[in-house]
Amino acid sequence: MALVDIHLTAKGDAVNEPFIWRIGRDFDVKVNIVKASIDTDFGWMHITLEGAVEEIQRATSWLMTTGLHVDTQQRSVKA
Repeated sequence: MALVDIHLTAKGDAVNEPFIWRIGRDFDVKVNIVKASIDTDFGWMHITLEGAVEEIQRATSWLMTTGLHVDTQQRSVKA
């Protein structure tokens, strides 16, 4: 199992999209919202994704296609 810290930034209409819901529905990963600040036209979120490396990579790749700014902070592997 791997754990990845990700920082997401959204602007404009992207703020209202249910990205976190889609990750939980479409990928076999646990999503944890660590911190977030969301307004009507700008928002950021620090999340962690936990699961198999392949699923985290799929989820992260999908996030990069959404128009969000995606910054992977740190990765660790659990024993």
